[in-house]
Amino acid sequence: MDYIKKFFKRKLIEYIEQGLEWVIISGNLGTELWAGDAALKLKMDYPELKLAVLLPYTNFSSKWNEINQGYYNSIIERADYVNYTSNEDYANPGQLKNNQTFIIRNTDGCLLFYDSEHEGKSLYFYEQALKYQERHEYRIETISFDELQWFVNDLVEEEHFEEEQY
Repeated sequence: MDYIKKFFKRKLIEYIEQGLEWVIISGNLGTELWAGDAALKLKMDYPELKLAVLLPYTNFSSKWNEINQGYYNSIIERADYVNYTSNEDYANPGQLKNNQTFIIRNTDGCLLFYDSEHEGKSLYFYEQALKYQERHEYRIETISFDELQWFVNDLVEEEHFEEEQY
């Protein structure tokens, strides 16, 4: 988790230097909340950076355990903007799809943990983004598990080198 957050921090800094103003997440556990956390920590050095959390429905985290809800709430409380794409509790999977569609149509691109060998839930967002990209200018950057592993290896090597300097 710490390495993924460091990866997001490095990626977000690259984007900020290219003009990134808003990080938009839908509040899912795992990499989305970690990206949100990384963005919030970067606000100390980049106060112009904003975090929006666009949730697919009300009471989004109500079935999560206390620890996950606490982490989620810590992100929500510090976000610059929080809203819902459906003002109802969970009723059907269409709310999730509509949330993804709204985010794709209202952003310039996405950074997505997506590995074609381990697709998981991100497959649905990725497919929607690709379909949107066919008719619109939309940047899709994917992160594979291999890329993350290379980043971790490089980071460990850097940390080891710094320790040797002392």
